[in-house]
Amino acid sequence: MTEKTCAACDCQLDANPIRVKVGGKTVEVCCEECAIALNEAGASVAGAGNREA
Repeated sequence: MTEKTCAACDCQLDANPIRVKVGGKTVEVCCEECAIALNEAGASVAGAGNREA
C-alpha cells in the first residue's frame, strides 16, 4: 500500500488529513501550518498570473 504524504512538506499523513483547494485542485496536508502555506503560495501564483506586462 502506498503511503500518502503532505502536499507541502512530504510528511506522512495520518487518518484525518486536512483538505485544501489550491488552483482548482484539492490536496491533502498534515497540519494547519501547511494548509496556510499552500493557500499563501496559491494566492501569490494566482496574483502573478493577473499582472499585465
